[in-house]
Amino acid sequence: MKNELRIFFTALMFYTRIPCPSSTDHSPEYINKATRYFPLIGWIVGGVSFVIYAFFSLLFDIEIAVVLSLVAGILCTGAFHEDGFADVFDGFGGGWTKTKILEIMKDSRIGAYGGIAIGLLMVLKILVLSKLLVKIASTEYITLLLIFVSYHALARLTAINIVFNSEYAREDETSKAKPIAKGHTSVEITGAYLFGLMPLATLGLIYPLFLMVALPLLLLYWYSNRYFKKWLGGYTGDCLGATEQFGEIIVLLTYLAIWKYI
Repeated sequence: MKNELRIFFTALMFYTRIPCPSSTDHSPEYINKATRYFPLIGWIVGGVSFVIYAFFSLLFDIEIAVVLSLVAGILCTGAFHEDGFADVFDGFGGGWTKTKILEIMKDSRIGAYGGIAIGLLMVLKILVLSKLLVKIASTEYITLLLIFVSYHALARLTAINIVFNSEYAREDETSKAKPIAKGHTSVEITGAYLFGLMPLATLGLIYPLFLMVALPLLLLYWYSNRYFKKWLGGYTGDCLGATEQFGEIIVLLTYLAIWKYI
């Protein structure tokens, strides 16, 4: 149990800005094992976002509460995944070879492609999440919580699936994502799927049609994995961040489309 707690706190430290015990470090061994808890981190980020949304929806319009909930999620992760999303658009938008794409993505500065992409993504998240939450009664707190938790958990499961089924593209050992690419056991895969699918399964008990969200996520995984292999020969941390962000908006769009038939 003590070892599992250390692995969990390693995941929490690596994937978020939430304070962890001082004994937690960036041990590559534990960061690799921490992939089992990546979707569980989605529970935490989604839970925090829900609490912020629920509180501020009592004071302001839903749109304002949604914006503040997204801000809370970004503060929790330090824009970890959003940064990767922007870097991928900059890299693939401005680069035509593997070397150039990787070089651009490693640049800490954000370019036009990345800036435009992240801006449009945030606008789309605000619109879709606002429209979805308007349709759900404000007293259905369990459903609202499951919406927030499941879209974060499923997006992270989709991203980590690429790690399980592809190779790391960079040769630079100092890269922040390199430790998670060292090989995985059935424990990491089982844990990721368990924590990734449990919120959706629970939501499916209330609204079975929501289970259909698995189909577009499978398509996202297949296309992303194929695309990154084609251009880079594998994935990078930025690729995982971009996949995670695409996963979030795909889940929300699918939920909104399905709600018409509930």
